[in-house]
Amino acid sequence: MLFAKTLSFYKRQEVRQALVEQSRDKEVAIRYADYFGKRPDVLLYDSDVLELAKKKATSFHCSEELWTNPLALRSDMKKQEIDELRKGWDLILDIDCHHFIYSKLAAHILVKILKETGIENITCKFSGNKGFHLAVPFESFPETVNGKPTKELFPDAPRRIAAYLKDKLLEPLGEAILTIEKNNIENVQKRTELPFSKLVKQMNTKDSALLMESKKLLDVSAFLEIDTILIAPRHLYRMPYSFHEKSLLISVPVEIDKILQFRKEQAKPENVVFDISFLDRTKSKQGEAQQLIINAFDFRPVGETEKRVQKEFTLPEEAIEEELFPPCIKMTLLGLEDGKKRVLFTLINFLKGAGWSLDAIDEKIYEWNKKNPEPLREVYLKGQLRQARKTKEVIPPHNCKSYYQDLGVCNPDNFCQKIKNPLQYSKLKQELTKVAEKKERKKLTPEQLEMRRKYRELKKQKQEEKPKS
Repeated sequence: MLFAKTLSFYKRQEVRQALVEQSRDKEVAIRYADYFGKRPDVLLYDSDVLELAKKKATSFHCSEELWTNPLALRSDMKKQEIDELRKGWDLILDIDCHHFIYSKLAAHILVKILKETGIENITCKFSGNKGFHLAVPFESFPETVNGKPTKELFPDAPRRIAAYLKDKLLEPLGEAILTIEKNNIENVQKRTELPFSKLVKQMNTKDSALLMESKKLLDVSAFLEIDTILIAPRHLYRMPYSFHEKSLLISVPVEIDKILQFRKEQAKPENVVFDISFLDRTKSKQGEAQQLIINAFDFRPVGETEKRVQKEFTLPEEAIEEELFPPCIKMTLLGLEDGKKRVLFTLINFLKGAGWSLDAIDEKIYEWNKKNPEPLREVYLKGQLRQARKTKEVIPPHNCKSYYQDLGVCNPDNFCQKIKNPLQYSKLKQELTKVAEKKERKKLTPEQLEMRRKYRELKKQKQEEKPKS
């Protein structure tokens, strides 16, 4: 029965051509019902697909990585040999929420998150069973990241990106799921088959009424899967227009703005259409995924971040004044020609770490953006600042040296030699300033001390009354 279905489907020339096109520069693995054929393999001609289908091939899988010669791959190759053979990698995000409705919501929201980072060339396909694959072509990424060729950042880069995106997805997905379930946790339990204790954040009670108080209590990490562990050298994914052995459906491309309307009936072999693309490299703009990869490398899991912040970057008791900022931050705040998106994340987190209020950060960022020769779009600025308000933890800015040198703002003074991070510079400066002021106060008369106190109160009042941008 399966053989008749697969052979009939793979006989279609449109299917064979699509599979060959998708396999270009990629390693291919052929599945025969319940086992894989010998690796590595490639598809060069559409006749290859038909011959394999006649030999009872059921599905076709290809690598995320792009190779100069896929047939040269060997299982005993050293990392250096693999790196030399690899010419790039595509970002493939495998989304599965154990229930199809939730998977659709996750994919839909994740597309929005990717778009917010500036990426336009995002494509999607139904996995063939319960989830979706989102793809960003290698051509969308910058050639280098912090001086290292991007092609050499596999699998670390896609793993970090997947972890970063999952963290960004958790809260909005939880809210969306509870909205469609009308805050009924029992429906979530039925769909996921998970106990209440695993579905709710930090709660030891079985009283589901508490969930009604907030849409942020659902812990979707209990059932949300975005492939991070399996993103590894020579990892494979099901190719578009390939059969799924269990569901007997086809892994079909889906329009990214119609994910929520997608129905599994559209993936039946007889209903498949070929007017939607997947991984269309011609539509990529070099570097449009730069902000995504930078954010991913800046991202640290909450536990790790809190530990590091507590150890090295505890918030100061008083907000650090701008005159105590290091030279690199001062130069950055004068405006930049290049690297504005890249440095925005750094500025926001520096100011948060310096103890500035969220309103003060908004004001300073808008002021900085006006100084840029080509200001960032306001919608992008608002998105980043809105996310900063949602993120409670303090993420330290980049350490000194190459990052700020690449931006052209590294102009160290004598004090820079004592520190490794811009935030440490300002904190140490503030501490030394307080020590100096304490010594000076001992020399002042009560009248002079009172005048100084009034001056500071007046200065603080003027800052608070300053109109917002």
